[in-house]
Amino acid sequence: MSFLSSLFGKSPRTNIPADLSVLKCDMHSHFIPGIDDGAETMEDAIALIREFHNLGYKKVITTPHILADGYPNTPEKIMNGLDQVRVALKTAGIPIRMEAAAEYYIDFDFGRKLSQEKLLTFGDNYLLFEVSYINPPDNLEHIIFQLLTSGYKPVLAHPERYNFWHPKFEKYEDLRAKGVFFQLNINSLAGHYSPGTKKIAEQMIEKKMIDFLGSDCHHSGHINLIKTKAVYQKSLHKLLESGRLLNSTL
Repeated sequence: MSFLSSLFGKSPRTNIPADLSVLKCDMHSHFIPGIDDGAETMEDAIALIREFHNLGYKKVITTPHILADGYPNTPEKIMNGLDQVRVALKTAGIPIRMEAAAEYYIDFDFGRKLSQEKLLTFGDNYLLFEVSYINPPDNLEHIIFQLLTSGYKPVLAHPERYNFWHPKFEKYEDLRAKGVFFQLNINSLAGHYSPGTKKIAEQMIEKKMIDFLGSDCHHSGHINLIKTKAVYQKSLHKLLESGRLLNSTL
């Protein structure tokens, strides 16, 4: 063992890239152009989706943001956008399946949507949602209860990114006990968001708390980081080899 290895411990990296094709499906991305902070043009969207095909994915489920004050998208707008991307993919000759759901932000209007609309889901009625990065909504537990009693399976997007829960890890355990599924961002394992986020992500993997692995891809920078850094993280290898991920069932 080298001096540096003995000083700092074993490297979290490996020289062998993880095989993302085992996932078969990515279920968190922003590929419908011009409707949120993801792909800006159809050319951008096609270039990003081509990269996923090259990585071995057979399917992508894209999930545009829906939040009242930022991206007030509707199911109709998202599905119309999906149709356009599908046509462009066929024209480009990219043999990958594409579906759409949404990433719902739990804001003042979400309760109304839940009671009055049929929400966009993926797979077995899974519903992807996120919360504020500043503080969790006061009514989060009530919303989760409403989702469950309405037949939805709530999936919390990138739980590792909510810094306010980092010193309260038991909150994550409580959410899972209440029936919430967890989706981890691949690039959290590359340290993209913060060292603290990476640490919590690795802790969740150790505790077998991750159900879905998603790219949360918005632009080419995310793809480049996946290919050059994330796939070499031992924690990603461990997660992929755990047999716990549900991506391939979608």
